[in-house]
Amino acid sequence: MTAMPGFPQMWAELAEIGRHAGTGGYRRPGWSTAERECSAWFAQQAAVRGLSVERDGNGNVVAWWGDPGPGGVVTGSHLDSVQDGGAFDGPLGVVSALAAIDAMHAAGVRPVRPLGVAVFAEEEGSRFGVPCLGSRLMTGALDPDRAMDLRDTAGRALPDVMVDNGQEPRLGPSDLLRDPAAFVELHVEQGRALVDCDSAVGVASVIWPHGRWRLDFSGRADHAGTTRMDDRADPMLAFAMTVLAANKAARLSSGARATLGRVEIAPGATNVIPARVSAWLDVRAADAGAVQELVDAVLRQASARSARDGTELAVALESMTAPVTFDVGLRNRLSVLLGGAPALATGAGHDAGVLSAAGVPSAMLFVRNPTGVSHAPDEHALPADCMAGVDALAAVLTDLAGGGGQS
Repeated sequence: MTAMPGFPQMWAELAEIGRHAGTGGYRRPGWSTAERECSAWFAQQAAVRGLSVERDGNGNVVAWWGDPGPGGVVTGSHLDSVQDGGAFDGPLGVVSALAAIDAMHAAGVRPVRPLGVAVFAEEEGSRFGVPCLGSRLMTGALDPDRAMDLRDTAGRALPDVMVDNGQEPRLGPSDLLRDPAAFVELHVEQGRALVDCDSAVGVASVIWPHGRWRLDFSGRADHAGTTRMDDRADPMLAFAMTVLAANKAARLSSGARATLGRVEIAPGATNVIPARVSAWLDVRAADAGAVQELVDAVLRQASARSARDGTELAVALESMTAPVTFDVGLRNRLSVLLGGAPALATGAGHDAGVLSAAGVPSAMLFVRNPTGVSHAPDEHALPADCMAGVDALAAVLTDLAGGGGQS
């Protein structure tokens, strides 16, 4: 194999795609121009390495080293981002996977098992509101009929958006990964645990359960200057109280997280009392019972405040992800292989968690994030730690794919 673009060059090629000049963050929602450019970059990188590329009807892609078949080993991540997200969430796993293959080639490794690099569609859920959309559809965790009805904020249906991006929608379970023996996802750490334990690389132990709820507060639009305070049915009041209630409930709930990070107001004019406030509540905790208790507490207060103000509250569960405990044998195997890499729990969802829940033996490697910041421009990983992640992933893939067969 001829010399391939190294990690620094690949990282530099991706760095400006979808980056917003004003915020410094990345805007790569699923099936956007920026995300399409990233996908084209991946296809080109696969081609120069002689990897065969396969796609399914959900927007997922996998590039294979060796003939695709059952019992292979798959790695990879995603290339989409949240609005104004960081550079590392997703792309680090994809670039590291390609760099790990290069390292294996350079070491003369010839895997016995097929080795795939996957890129999953709409992992962040930033366009259609369902996280890990591609992997959920692929594994059957999401009803394709429901996915057909998903719409983005512009009101465009998922199948129409896919067609506009040159993809034929065939939503539902697929055998794209060919019943793999293992899936390993490398990801930037979304926290500072590896800083605290002074380690460049860690291994995931569990993913906390988490859910997203849509809250629609409905009232009556009226004039901001002429409507007396006592005569108002203002849904903003119940929403504001709900934000504070969620914050308090989470702080009293042994490490749980509650966030209202998205809100839509109608009609959205400065001099008009809102007719409707729609907000999205994200709740995560160490176990499903704690998630439900926190949500119940918040909704009780939201409902009571709405009734007091003469407004109404409608609640809809948009997604719920059960807790995931990664394959213990695989996790321990990786930890030993990497010299006792620390095991970390995470509150962030990942495609690896979806695959694990579907019965695929799965594991995750985390690369140290010195800021601890994620889903924001300050998300970061040092070059030396990125290369440590590549070396760790190459060692793991060599071990799992039967890399004892070396030239």
